Amino acid sequence: MKLTRNRADDPVLITAAEPSLQEQFVARRRKYVIIMSTRVVCLVLAAASYHIKILMAVFALAAVVLPWAAVIIANDRPARRGMAFNVFRRQPASRSMPQADRGELPAAPGDSRIVDPEQ
Repeated sequence: MKLTRNRADDPVLITAAEPSLQEQFVARRRKYVIIMSTRVVCLVLAAASYHIKILMAVFALAAVVLPWAAVIIANDRPARRGMAFNVFRRQPASRSMPQADRGELPAAPGDSRIVDPEQ
């Protein structure tokens, strides 16, 4: 049997704390490595497509632009996360507490008697 959790049961984030510096550094380093690896692939493809001048030019241009883009992207701070607020939602009437002013009285568990407040 699989137990599922309701999203309302999740804890609420009450701070706008940024990720730790170590987490930010790892994410920036990962982006830099991916972009520079793409540059190496572009250089190899430019060399392989030497006889197709337009294709070689596209790969060579990408290999020239990617290091600049890698530095800019890797040194940029992480984007701010969107803030979501938990809004109070009234529970349905069936789950609400009985109202004393309407004469409703809660029944005891196992009690089959009907309580009439007008008696």
